[in-house]
Amino acid sequence: MCELFGFSAAGPTDIRAELREFYSHSVRHPHGWGMMHGCGTVHEGIRAIDSPRLKKLIDGLGPQKTLLGHIRFATVGSVKEVNCHPFSGSDITGRTWTLIHNGTIYSGSRLIPMLSRQKGDTDSERLFLYLMETVNSAQTWGSLSAEGRFALINDFVKEMAPRNKLNLMIYDGELLYIHKNMKDTMFQRPFGSGVMFATSPVDGGDWSQVPIAQLMAYKDGKKFLTGDRHKGVFVPNLQYITAMDAMNI
Repeated sequence: MCELFGFSAAGPTDIRAELREFYSHSVRHPHGWGMMHGCGTVHEGIRAIDSPRLKKLIDGLGPQKTLLGHIRFATVGSVKEVNCHPFSGSDITGRTWTLIHNGTIYSGSRLIPMLSRQKGDTDSERLFLYLMETVNSAQTWGSLSAEGRFALINDFVKEMAPRNKLNLMIYDGELLYIHKNMKDTMFQRPFGSGVMFATSPVDGGDWSQVPIAQLMAYKDGKKFLTGDRHKGVFVPNLQYITAMDAMNI
């Protein structure tokens, strides 16, 4: 499956060494890479360690307050740039949302209308489009507060988690939302004035488990809000395990 990396801090922080280690994991996840940083979003449909563009980007990357990184192992959708995370777009108030996903949507009838709207062919893009539709529907009469956006994303996660593997990092321009619903698939550790998150630790620091089936939101490197634990824990069945073994994941 894919790997995710997230960072939130109170002040600009040099995380280039950690990013180099993260993207080196693309040896096992060769189907594209992406990054959201202070200047926007960039991705390519090639293996990260083979990308001169990524090397140049990281070498010249200034200190960051918020960043998302993704390396892809294609399980749904073909190998091409349009299928690479992050997915990003603006809501009806002008707020930009960005999403990266590690997992598979098995129970996704709500996403069927998104098939005609998506540019690629991944379930993750359909999930993002459904998220944006949900956000826009909630803001018909005006923009939501940070607390209102958190409540909305909390409900969205609880709606989509049952029967789906839903490891997510979402950034709304102010809050970084973190969620996992499968055991041992996301970790965190303090770093500088903030905190790093990753599906697999990227250094020898003191990493701890991200709580399972519970949405968290971070602002400027500090935990801002925490949702209630929900029941949508993803437990791999034999079909899932066999499929992962076949792909050497």
